[in-house]
Amino acid sequence: LKETNRIVQHVVPDFLVSVEDDELRLQLNQRNAPELRVSKQYREMLETYAKSKEPKKKEKDAIMFVKQKIDGAKWFIDAIKQRQQTLTLTMNAILEYQQEYFLTGDETKIRPMILKVIAEIVNMDISTISRVANSKYVQCPYGTFLLKTFFSESLSTDSGEEVSTREVKKILQDSIDAENKRKPLTDDKLAQVLKDKGYNIARRTVAKYREQLGIPVARLRKEL
Repeated sequence: LKETNRIVQHVVPDFLVSVEDDELRLQLNQRNAPELRVSKQYREMLETYAKSKEPKKKEKDAIMFVKQKIDGAKWFIDAIKQRQQTLTLTMNAILEYQQEYFLTGDETKIRPMILKVIAEIVNMDISTISRVANSKYVQCPYGTFLLKTFFSESLSTDSGEEVSTREVKKILQDSIDAENKRKPLTDDKLAQVLKDKGYNIARRTVAKYREQLGIPVARLRKEL
């Protein structure tokens, strides 16, 4: 995965993934998911007012005020718990789908994965998965990444195998990194490199992927 997909140090990841005994362990970062509860002081205040045999108007108003605050707090806590459950379900689905990558760190193991696939697994709207993917980060042994990093379309090789476009981009990146800078590879030559590896991709598609990687054309990569 490209370094540009990693986050700077001051951003706190939402998920922490570790590998223990060849198994993946997931936890929500508690810095982003603090434990919430209704203030004991408010509970005791409500109980005190409620015990009054003949409450005055002020006390009745106070009871209503405190009750509204407690109900509001309970609603907020339930909403946060629901959000955390949504995050956990989504991340677990991604972990299971991309298990080989998270166990090994091998980028070629990243499977083609679109929002619809994860949405169907967790039985949620695509828009919900999209919001999570575009705003949440995961820290794993190989770096810290925005979740959308793991989503990509698929391509078919000459053998009919479906692979992630990310795998193709990785080959492009590696090929360009290893090229002779005095004779950098043109898009036509990069297309041939991919074809030799079983990826029959048009030159214009190679150019599109190269641009998405932020890599200039061959003549601008040339070094004297």
